[in-house]
Amino acid sequence: MSGMRIAAVVVTYNRLPLLRRCVERLLAQSAPCDVLLVDNASTDGTGEWAAAQEGIQYRNTGENLGGAGGFNFGMRWAVEAGYSHVWVMDDDTLPEPDALQRLLEADALLGGEYGFLSSAALWTDGSPCRMNRQKLHKDFYSGIGLLEHGLIAAVQATFVSCLFRAEVIERAGLPIREFFIWGDDIEYTRRLAVRMGLPCYIAGRSRVIHAMKENNGSSIAGDSAERIARYHYAYRNENYLYRQEGLRGFGYYTAKCGLNLVRILMHAKDRRLQRCAVIIREYVCGLAFNPRVETVRAPQAGTKE
Repeated sequence: MSGMRIAAVVVTYNRLPLLRRCVERLLAQSAPCDVLLVDNASTDGTGEWAAAQEGIQYRNTGENLGGAGGFNFGMRWAVEAGYSHVWVMDDDTLPEPDALQRLLEADALLGGEYGFLSSAALWTDGSPCRMNRQKLHKDFYSGIGLLEHGLIAAVQATFVSCLFRAEVIERAGLPIREFFIWGDDIEYTRRLAVRMGLPCYIAGRSRVIHAMKENNGSSIAGDSAERIARYHYAYRNENYLYRQEGLRGFGYYTAKCGLNLVRILMHAKDRRLQRCAVIIREYVCGLAFNPRVETVRAPQAGTKE
């Protein structure tokens, strides 16, 4: 593993107590990494706290770019700074002491031939975190020999502990910052696994805790009324995401929208028309959402950062 430079990119926004725990875990990793902290213009003292810490690098984006913009910013920062690997996570991710070491062992086993490596994400009680369930490759049995090493082929993951080689980021481009929130990680990991056809894996021996308040997946039918507007991003972003995968992908998106309309009508406790309107609007208006994928390049050998 000599010659590796690992950047742990953490995106944060007004969650300083959780951020402190995340950074503490990163600085205690058995495999060394540099912590690159991307602050989406927090107002809770995050900047002042970061300035007083040793062992972390800090940049304030100047405005709230959302999770998507934050990861776009941080991954660009890491690649342009010459890091060989980029390990991304939210500020409520608590890696186990050997989480990075296990990812790097998987990297070595695969000879660097992969799109992403995703850790197993658990909730605070040790059960699987529902928000971070990866999607397995339909032909994962073709790599059945990797199971003894804790690896299983996947086509989709979240940014709660996901490792990329910088050279892959250069080839694929950056996460789409216009997504703002929701789906940027799904789009990016599927870009690698589905559209580019790169082998991607869950590294089951690498484990993190996702310290969410509740272990629930997102659902427009069951979420609180004050959060309904946020789902415009979810359905708009998925409209773009699955259009990139052709008729089959858009057919999946159509079926998902239809299923969620039924769930709203059958199970939502309030504001059914408002919830349905979000899905219908983004199914139609989302067709015009065509953001540009930004590219990034690492510094040339012999040049300064």
